[in-house]
This record gives sequence, structure tokens and C-alpha cells, in this order.
Amino acid sequence: MPLNIVAMVKQVLDPEVPVSAYRIDRQKKRVEIDPTKKIAPVINGFDETAVEAALRIREAGHDVKITVLSAGASFVTDVMKKALSMGSDEMVLVQDPALEGVSDSTVTARVLAGAIKKLSPFDLIIAGRQASDWDNAQVPLGLAELLGVPCIPVTRKVEIQNGDVVCERVIPNGYEVVSAPLPAVVTVSNELGQPRYPTMRNIMAAARKKPQTWTLADLGITDLATKLTMLDLFIPEKQSKCEIIQGDDNNPVDAARKLALRLRETKLV
Repeated sequence: MPLNIVAMVKQVLDPEVPVSAYRIDRQKKRVEIDPTKKIAPVINGFDETAVEAALRIREAGHDVKITVLSAGASFVTDVMKKALSMGSDEMVLVQDPALEGVSDSTVTARVLAGAIKKLSPFDLIIAGRQASDWDNAQVPLGLAELLGVPCIPVTRKVEIQNGDVVCERVIPNGYEVVSAPLPAVVTVSNELGQPRYPTMRNIMAAARKKPQTWTLADLGITDLATKLTMLDLFIPEKQSKCEIIQGDDNNPVDAARKLALRLRETKLV
């Protein structure tokens, strides 16, 4: 039996585009790319690293089947197929209009958990440490909770040894070695290394593969039961005020005295 690895991938707005290309739709409460710019989305960078981690497990000599999984309202197929062209075997997309604009990590985790249960059996779920759009880093943890499996977050190396997943987990002053029995969830960080570039052979193979598409109904999910309500989304306005304090006759000692008094008046000291 091959080791079944699910690599979580999210389609996001390209974080490398200029800020001028973005705009805030306050009515729909979401960030959009100016349609006149015609800039395609990308795969979340940390998720490319997750695919790389799965491929390294295969290259270590394990018999591995890698399934790429994502959920969203709509996908650009050519963008998502990059995960296949890196060397993954299959792709499953949970695509449903009801997921448009959903930023609730609980909902996302529940949808992905439903898809993984439908994909069962699974041995290892690998995800990026966070997504570049909301930076929540909550979905993999929620996913592990819903599936009832252990989770090792923010790792820089992932190996399979004697039925366990063994990871080097990033900590502020280095790393620690952590293991957990399979099945498990692991998140990876950029310390793992640069994801590989797709080869021409894999690009051609990916072009022949058709992603499997499911809807929420296929997962038996009829109510998203969103627990998070976004009240507003906007670019904060920055206001600054500068007050010049000078001493009498440009005396620096007097200026320092007046500065100290002013700081005391504003209760800054």
C-alpha cells in the first residue's frame, strides 16, 4: 500500500504585484486585483513548499501517492496545475459559489476535512504554515482537530520513520525534533528550502491530467455555519502631526526643558 499524502494548496492573490494593483471592495468586504491590470492569481508560496516536502518523502525511497487538495469559489486551472507539474499525482478541487469571500478558518477547515474523509484513507496531510492573503495560520490546526489526528506546526524537515512522521520544528533559537504517529497533519515553513521548478516532462504530464471537482453537496455540507462576521475591510488612514519645540534664543538646554514639560503634559513620560 502506498503512503497517501494530501498536500493542501490555496489559490491566492499574487503578493508580488504592486500595491497600486489592489483595491478594497468594502461592500463585498474583500481584496481584489484591479481588473484592468489582468494579473493572474498564484499558489500560496508556503503551499508550494508543502508540495516540495511531499515530493522529498517520495525521493527518500517511500512508495507515495500525492493528492493536491484545495477549496474555493473558483480556480484558474493553469495556476493550480503547477502543483501537478511539480510532480504530484492527482488534484481534487472543492469548488462551490458558496465559498466566495469566505474568510472563516473554521468553515474552511470543515470543508477540507469533509473532502479528506471522502479521499480516505490518508496517512499524512502537509500544508503551508499560513496563507499569504489572511496570514491566519489556523486552518491546519482546525483540520487536525476535526480529523482527530496530531499536528506538528512550522517545520523545516519532514521524514517518515517506522510508521511515524518525524519533523524538525522551527523554534526561535533553532529547531527541535518532534515525532507523531500517522495519520497526522504537518505544516511546513520556508526553512524547508526552495520549492523545485516544474520540469518540461512534468508540465506535459500535468496538462493531460484533469482535476477532480467536488461541490459542497458532494461532501454532504448544506450549511457553512459561518462563525466569523467581517464588519468592515478598509485601508487605514495614517495621520501624523509634528510639533517643533525650540528654546529661547535657540538655547538647546531651554529646548530640552520645554520638551520635557510638553512630554509630561501629554503623559508620555
